[in-house]
Amino acid sequence: MTKRTCLYNEHIKLNAKMVDFAGWEMPVQYTSIIEEHNNVRKNAGLFDVSHMGEIFISGKDVLDFLQTLFPQDISGLELNKARYCQFTNTKGGIVDDLFVYKLEENYYLLVVNASRLDDDYNWLKKNKSDFDVIIDNKSDIYSMIALQGPKAADILDSIGVKKENQPRTMYIKEYNLAGEKAYISRTGYTGEDGFEIIIRNEKVCELWNLLLEKGKQYKILPIGLGARDTLRLEAAMSLYGNELNETTSPIEASLLWSIDKNKKENYIGKDIIQNQLEHGVKRKLIAFKMLDRAIARHEYDIYSKNEKAGYVTSGGFAPFLGANIGLGYVDTDKNLKIDDTIQVMVRNKLYNAQITTKNFIKKHNRGN
Repeated sequence: MTKRTCLYNEHIKLNAKMVDFAGWEMPVQYTSIIEEHNNVRKNAGLFDVSHMGEIFISGKDVLDFLQTLFPQDISGLELNKARYCQFTNTKGGIVDDLFVYKLEENYYLLVVNASRLDDDYNWLKKNKSDFDVIIDNKSDIYSMIALQGPKAADILDSIGVKKENQPRTMYIKEYNLAGEKAYISRTGYTGEDGFEIIIRNEKVCELWNLLLEKGKQYKILPIGLGARDTLRLEAAMSLYGNELNETTSPIEASLLWSIDKNKKENYIGKDIIQNQLEHGVKRKLIAFKMLDRAIARHEYDIYSKNEKAGYVTSGGFAPFLGANIGLGYVDTDKNLKIDDTIQVMVRNKLYNAQITTKNFIKKHNRGN
């Protein structure tokens, strides 16, 4: 049965086009994907991301427990600090990618992908072993909205969360919003400055409408999943199910920056990941721009010198760049590098593309 977020009726009032996404009926767009995308880049956008999961973990063994699950070392995580992490399996594959927030000593919040919530919850319970921890899935009582764009801080200021009291990038703070305790983190999935707000279901509609009303002077728009995907692709951010899955390791996925190479504690899949760190991988994630007039799509084949070299994981038109771009995996034995020309098979015809850095756009993370 398809689920609905607490904001469903608000989306209908705004004439959103609704689609099924990961078992949720969600707005894909309100006006047009291009208009919504560019408004986030220039002004601000408000997203319903209440389908995401919130799992709270506490107990005297919570740090030791979490250290067995991630390639990341979170032992030095400051209070209220966020860390991007991955659950890895015994083969080094990614069960999910997520954000970990240290709310208090021995009390952490995990924000996980909607499509992986049940798997993640079961993964945590499966690996709990004898650790003295409480795993509390509160996804059903919390909603989450994202406020993103260069004017996001101004809009948050306009509802009483003054700029000088807003969280720094990759930090989370507790506030009183709409008469209810809420968590605000300075994180996002767009490449822009912005915030993600977690609040109880009963108050999310009030907060949503307050942000839209106060944000009018800053040209805020509600944003659907369509623009959310083009924004994250333009920012070269990976999507679970496309760039990431249970057969893809963090090293293959170009997430080496997030891995602690010298982590002492054992974690699930450590032997595989350490071997890849030492000896390399057979494939790697690349970014590319189309040179010819064609759009690369998920699972299209990538060629190099008339030989199949890999496949596209994500591709499409990047509205702010005005270009067709993509991400994909290629075999490392092809020795492909930045600026090399590759081809993408589109409807049985090869079209040229050029490998680029993943800096399609300059990311604007503020509040440091």
